[in-house]
Order: sequence, then C-alpha cells, then structure tokens
Amino acid sequence: MTRYIVRRILNSIFVLFIIITVSLWITRLAPSNPCQKEKEANTCSCLKSYQLDRPVFPVYVPPPTDPVQGCQFWEPDSVATIGSVHVLGPSEWDATQYGVYMERLIFGWSDNDNESNPQNDRDDSRLGPSMRNQQDVGELLSQGLPYTMQLGLQALLLALLIGVPAGIFAGLKQNTIADYTTMTVAMVGVAVPNFVLGPLLILFFAEGQMGVGWFTPTGWDSFADSILPTITLSLYYAAYIARLTRGGMLEMIRKDFVRTARAKGLSEGTVVRRHTFKGTILPVVSYLGPAFAALLTGSVVVEQIFSLPGIGRYFVESALNRDYNMVLGAVVIYASLLIALNLLVDILYTVIDPRVDYEDEL
Repeated sequence: MTRYIVRRILNSIFVLFIIITVSLWITRLAPSNPCQKEKEANTCSCLKSYQLDRPVFPVYVPPPTDPVQGCQFWEPDSVATIGSVHVLGPSEWDATQYGVYMERLIFGWSDNDNESNPQNDRDDSRLGPSMRNQQDVGELLSQGLPYTMQLGLQALLLALLIGVPAGIFAGLKQNTIADYTTMTVAMVGVAVPNFVLGPLLILFFAEGQMGVGWFTPTGWDSFADSILPTITLSLYYAAYIARLTRGGMLEMIRKDFVRTARAKGLSEGTVVRRHTFKGTILPVVSYLGPAFAALLTGSVVVEQIFSLPGIGRYFVESALNRDYNMVLGAVVIYASLLIALNLLVDILYTVIDPRVDYEDEL
C-alpha cells in the first residue's frame, strides 16, 4: 500500500503539472487581455508588470504585428529561428510567462517579477496578484474556500443520507410500486438542473411575495442561509447515488452467501447490515471522489444564484475580466482537491473491500 500511495502521489504531481500547463496555454489564447481596459498610456506598463509582453512558452510563433501598437515588447538575448518558429535558449526559459508562473508557484516568488516591476518585493504569493484589483489571489481564494468546502460537504452528506437508503429500499423492493416510485423521483432529480431548481426553491421557500419566508434568498450569515443552496446542489447527486446503490443491492442479494444467510433465518435487516451493505456501497465509494469534486466545481452556479461568498464568484468574475492569475489559481485549487480526493477514495476502497490489493498492480 505504501508503494502504491507514493506512486500515486508522484503521478498526481505530474497530472497537476499537465493541468497547469494546458490551463495557462488556454487562458493565453483568449482574444483579449486584462490590460485592454486600461487607459492607452498605462497599457504598456500593465503588460510589462504582468509579463504579458513575453512569449508564453520557449517555443512560439511570433505574431505578424505587435498585439498593442506602440509598446516595447521583451526581446530575448538568445533565440534560434526554425522556419517561422522561434526557440529560446535554455537560459531564457524562466523569463517566459510559463516560466515566471511556475517559478512563483513552486518557490513563492519569481526573479522576473522584480525585473518587470522593481517596486514588487519578494513575498509568498505563490498564485500571484489579481490582475484586476492587485490583491493576492491566494488570500482571496482562501476567504471563499471555506464556504465552498462547507457547501460541498453538506451537499455530499445530504446526498448520501437521501440516496443510500432510497437505493437500498428500491433494491429490496425490486419491480414493485415502491421501486418504480423511488426511481422515478431519482430520474426527476437527475433531469432537473440546479440553475432551475435553485430559483424554484427561492420562489417557494424564501422571503418574497410567493415564498413562505423560511429562508433568506441570498447571502450566508448563518447556517440556515446554506440550507437552500445545499438542497439545490445535492439533489442531483442524491438521485445518482440512489441509482448506484440500487444496482449494487440487486447484485448483492443474488449472491449465494446472502441466500444462505436468509436460509438460516436471519432477519432482512440483519442480512442487509452484515452481509450486503459493504458490497452495495462499493460503487458509491468509487463515485465519492469525482462526486465531491463535481460538487465543488458545480457550486459555481449555485453560489451565483444565492450570492454566496465562495470561490465561484471569483472564478466567474475572473473569467469575464480575463484575470489570468485568478483563473489559474482556482484551477490549481480545484485540480488539487480532485486529485487528493481520488487518492483518498482508492485508499478507502481497500478498507471497505479487503479483496482489493493495489500491491498486485505494481
């Protein structure tokens, strides 16, 4: 198990490296940049302060004309030309936009930050400053992350509390009215998107002309304010978990050892608790890692609907404002959580099912 965990951690670092590389490349493909809203006299200094006057990678095709007329763009000391492609020398690699970002992410600062903006002192801003308000991206995201994490955990817990019992009940009552009713409700939960369900819950249960006034429609000042967002975010996953649990239960109740337990006179509750539950829950456990990651990323829409102070608002605003550092910071956090949760689920899988041994894969 130890060798497996070490190997997975190394693989996870490589996957995260690829995600950051592709994400940075995609953001730089945007047709505009965060400096275009500046006054014309400040555009050049804005580009230089964020190293946007440099090539993204050491290998690049120079544009036919300068992106911003009148700006003096960075010129490398050593560059080889292969056809229409420019290749920087190894000593220039850390001066590219990619090199600056990775150096800051790994070490907490970049020498090129001070070269482009001498007023900047070295700090521990690994995710860099926001390109819209100059605040540290890490600090901004750390303010919203607790709300996003709490919302995701509450939604996952509610989805499990609803989905697992419903799936077990439907599996034990196969092909009955109870089974059909439960799965029909589950299908409705899968079919209704959260951007439709959220406004409906606000309409009927929040303060307003038609609502009963039990909850406030926006903001997060108390635990009660998180109830409607939690329900909105969890119902889809509760429905999906119910279907997974039902399938696992139908598979387990046909096993020979379950028939033997019933033949010995054990009650149905005892058979479910002692013999079928672990096998039934295995598909759900496999789904927990991706589900929680999807809950966190899916909370972007829910946070916008209910005006919650989570990461979602930063992610949406940064995408609209071309705030590259904020977008990449959110991507790094989401990707790290997804990778860590998948590793945790794999380890949990071996605890629930001793038959699984990852050492055999080495």
